Amino acid sequence: MPLAARMRPLCLEEMVGQEHLLGEKGLLTQLLKNKVMPSLILWGPPGCGKTTLAENLCRKLDGEIIHISAVMAGVKEIREAIALAQKNCERFQKKTYLFIDEIHRFNKAQQDALLPYVEDGTVTLLGATTENPSFSINTPLLSRCRVLQLRPLEEAHFFKLIERALGDQEKGILSKSSLIIEEGIKRQLVLAASGDARILLSLLEMATELTLAAEETKISLAAVQAAVGRRILAYDQKGDEHYNIISAFIKSMRGSDPDAACYYLARMLEAGEDPRFILRRMVLFASEDVGNADPQAIQVAISAFQAFEFVGLPEGYLPLSQAATYLACAPKSNAAYMAYKKALADLEKQGSLPVPMHLRHAPTSLMKDLGYGKEYSYPHDFSGNYVKQQYLPDIIKDNRYYIPTKNGYERFIAERLEKIKKVSKGE
Repeated sequence: MPLAARMRPLCLEEMVGQEHLLGEKGLLTQLLKNKVMPSLILWGPPGCGKTTLAENLCRKLDGEIIHISAVMAGVKEIREAIALAQKNCERFQKKTYLFIDEIHRFNKAQQDALLPYVEDGTVTLLGATTENPSFSINTPLLSRCRVLQLRPLEEAHFFKLIERALGDQEKGILSKSSLIIEEGIKRQLVLAASGDARILLSLLEMATELTLAAEETKISLAAVQAAVGRRILAYDQKGDEHYNIISAFIKSMRGSDPDAACYYLARMLEAGEDPRFILRRMVLFASEDVGNADPQAIQVAISAFQAFEFVGLPEGYLPLSQAATYLACAPKSNAAYMAYKKALADLEKQGSLPVPMHLRHAPTSLMKDLGYGKEYSYPHDFSGNYVKQQYLPDIIKDNRYYIPTKNGYERFIAERLEKIKKVSKGE
């Protein structure tokens, strides 16, 4: 068996990470004390322990587990699992836990087939997904489950996994030999794993095999580089260099310095950083720091993302460099970002305020009779496509969130809003 499979924890106590769920005051810890487990959707990134958590929960509760992969299964497999669950209940009085890996890949019909059996308790559903359940799981099924968000494993967790693999004489990599691995090499493995525990252990196993084949006693950077399949630069030797460089990259673009932005971009790419991580940061930067001062900035960032997916590496550095220099040179404004933060603060303070009646949707005669949509003024029926009317709820009707700057295109937005303001006042 591969090292990642051999080292899979066989009980909750062996798991690393997810302290918010498995810690002393964690939700799962409290549920297990009461020997009660609702249907769960385990949502988290790859390699964070979703499958392992589900299997160990079932062992803790002494239940029968049926494992289905949504990639391979369909309604037929669901029905077979339900039949087995009914048999377990009727003949053996035993609870059945139905674990569905990548449940987001089930279509609506397949998810609907689960509904009655989750609702009546025939099975306790444990679904694992890397996708946001709000978008990938049907609302009726989601309402019958508790969503638990698993967090990405941290560097300390990965170091613990490496130490465990090194020290386990039965299942680990050193059952027949003794190797040395330095802290800097461990960090390179962690960086290359990109947050996935399976990848980490697979790379460690391959680097070990290469070291043993070379009849060496120390796992070298060259062995890790060969396992990863690319050249590795000194990038994370202090443990926080990864975050330092991406921070410097963002701040260089925010400070309108294209030269520094290119330098830090080159450092990340040559060190083996995932270009998609950098591109995601640039898309966010285009909205947060450039905003409407240059509305084209987000288009440039997204186009760079699409271009990279089309051409890949090594030429993929070209659209990244173009986007980074464009964003660095663009006029800056965080007004759109701050508008959302201000609106969110009001939402948290005031709660969900009622929508003004004239703005409400009125698809039925009953709703029209109740006043929904009454006295709404259609802006296109008025000069300049504008008419004064209230849009915010009564309590916050005079609040302002978006205050455009005079930078770049936002200057024209500010001028238009000023004209609208004058029309509202009758000037």
